[in-house]
Amino acid sequence: MLRIAMLSYHTCPLATLGGKDTGGMNVYVRDLTRQLGRMGVHVDVFTRSQDEHVPHVLHDLGFGNRVVHIPAGPEVPLSKDDLAAHIPEFAAGILRFAAEKNIHYDLIHSHYWMSGIAAGILKDVWNIPIVHMFHTLGAMKNRIARNDEERDGEFRVDGEKKVITNADRLIVATTAEKSQLQFLYQANSRKMVIIPPGVDTEHFYPIPEDEAREYIGVSPDQCLVLFVGRIEPLKGIDSLMKAVAILGMHDASNPFNLAIIGGDPDVAREEMSEEMTRLQELSDELCLGQMMLFLGKRAQDSLPYYYSAAEILVMPSHYESFGLVALEAMACGTPVIASQVGGLAFLVKDGETGYHVPYDAPEVLAEKLGALLGDDQLRKKMGIQAADYAKEYAWEVIAARIIEVYRSLVNGKDPEVSKKKRVV
Repeated sequence: MLRIAMLSYHTCPLATLGGKDTGGMNVYVRDLTRQLGRMGVHVDVFTRSQDEHVPHVLHDLGFGNRVVHIPAGPEVPLSKDDLAAHIPEFAAGILRFAAEKNIHYDLIHSHYWMSGIAAGILKDVWNIPIVHMFHTLGAMKNRIARNDEERDGEFRVDGEKKVITNADRLIVATTAEKSQLQFLYQANSRKMVIIPPGVDTEHFYPIPEDEAREYIGVSPDQCLVLFVGRIEPLKGIDSLMKAVAILGMHDASNPFNLAIIGGDPDVAREEMSEEMTRLQELSDELCLGQMMLFLGKRAQDSLPYYYSAAEILVMPSHYESFGLVALEAMACGTPVIASQVGGLAFLVKDGETGYHVPYDAPEVLAEKLGALLGDDQLRKKMGIQAADYAKEYAWEVIAARIIEVYRSLVNGKDPEVSKKKRVV
């Protein structure tokens, strides 16, 4: 049996989605770990403890696989800038856990650059291979940042370069991510394997619209446009709101609501994030009123109902390495309108499963929204095609390819992932 040490340093895979640092990566780590368990692979997911009242070892992922919360610094949420200082303590805690449990791991699979730094420390002691996934890249984020506040420091880019050197294999979601690593970081292409994220098709599938709407408390005749994700500038929610305002001014024949899942919209103003405050002020400026539904965080188990109840999911991001939310929505039979950036340009099939739009182009986005909202047959056709297409990304297919990479490294062979198996 393969034994994998999975590292998700800065965020726990069991965290509620929609928070500041919770999103697609959490879902990826959680669902991959569950699928690996089904396929007979033992995984311990190591994450930094952020709450002293949460048990340090949890078995919520099943199949004997564990989430291990390692104390590293104060057991409270910290900013990413503060987290970097506690990486050595995190790695030391993992070494103690493995020694106390008398466990020998065959391989380390790390996620995001800070986990990759910790993986390098463990590799020096354990002398086992590292598989790494970045999920997002600091250099790409900085290229699309609109001001200094949105930029990451050079310490992140330098850390990512160190991780690239230490890793034995880099799993990238798309050819776009591979190109970005080659161009911006001069990464060795022979280290990279293209394997997209998967989707749990047993959980995400088309729910009858009337049943989904009843579950989330929406009337049968209420039309929903949906956004799901973190509330931060690079997600482009402001562009979506402007598109809704444009559409509302020009077409009153198709009334709808824009539902935003993510963040904490109901806390006191002084406790609200800067971006949530900005979006609520923008809603007032655009006179969106009751059209806007800031729903806050939602449990992952409820998301299939929201996807299935919505007419359209929109991802207006300035940057997405893949766009797991789009894949989940498509698996639920919901067409997606997405910015033509990063992984979204590969994942969403323009004119088949939804539409591409330029990022930060509310006029174009409004046009595509209007086209889909005004054509029930087109929307239904795209939804059916989206659900069929998403089946190619079922976790049992994707996890098998990841196990192939694990085994090739553990056995000392050069991994060659067959081009015939690629879905991207």
